[in-house]
Amino acid sequence: MSDLQIDPKRWPELKWSNWQSTADTLHLWTQIVGKTRLALSPLQAHWWNVPLYVSAHGLNTSAMPWGAEMLEIEFDFVSHNLLFRLSSGASLSLPLRAQTVADFYAEYQRVLAVLGVSVHIHPTPVEVKSPIPFAEDREHASYEPEYAHRFWRALVHIDQIFQQFSSRFIGKVSPVHFFWGSFDLAVTRFSGRPAPPRKDADSITREAYSHEVISAGFWPGNGGFGDAAFYCYAAPEPIGLAEKPIEPAAAQYNRTLGEFILKYDDVRVLSSPDDALLNFLQSSYGAAADLANWDRKSLERQ
Repeated sequence: MSDLQIDPKRWPELKWSNWQSTADTLHLWTQIVGKTRLALSPLQAHWWNVPLYVSAHGLNTSAMPWGAEMLEIEFDFVSHNLLFRLSSGASLSLPLRAQTVADFYAEYQRVLAVLGVSVHIHPTPVEVKSPIPFAEDREHASYEPEYAHRFWRALVHIDQIFQQFSSRFIGKVSPVHFFWGSFDLAVTRFSGRPAPPRKDADSITREAYSHEVISAGFWPGNGGFGDAAFYCYAAPEPIGLAEKPIEPAAAQYNRTLGEFILKYDDVRVLSSPDDALLNFLQSSYGAAADLANWDRKSLERQ
């Protein structure tokens, strides 16, 4: 640790207990929007047609096909609005404010109807404990604009570092994208080899892990241990990965999760947090790639 003056714009405070209620509500709102993208976009490898993307003002769907037009939906965490834009020129917005998921869902559907967009989505969230159908959820109703903005500012900076890390790889690599199911930012590298079939895997898992991957990402606090953190894992995991040393010193292998973990707060207080995060990404990838016998010479930019 150091007494470095932390840049709150690049590395804002994101203590989970301070914004969990907002995050839990926002997680469900992003699922409603994300499920719209899933419904309107043709399937891409590894479900790359479903995530959201960090934008200049928040998180957006990118342009989705709708008949002869394109539809884009964006969470704007600067003006705190949900923006709907059609390529026809039509646009509407909803204010992002403290309200129940049920009310948000009803308003969302009304806006789509006014725009003439008809889309059916599965009306229940996924990858959450005790899921409540969107139309019935009056439990989650928090939205603190300050923390929604901090969350987005953290994503902006982390996205930039992930893109820098991604640029070093010339093999198959995913975009840097935000998965609304697990509520995390991620980037994934591929060896180019098929992965062994997973026993009893569902169709979603089979598609996601059809090939060998090393994936890194960022949880804003929902990763299961109460803190914002970066992670890296390999699937399938090579024998001996848990014993491999990585950087920085604060990073650890979590045997419960089967992943290397580096807590966000341990990064933001270092003298060079950007370099520390890049070292974590590179060293954890390198450890997994070496043990799994990836052809690093042909996959990496020399």
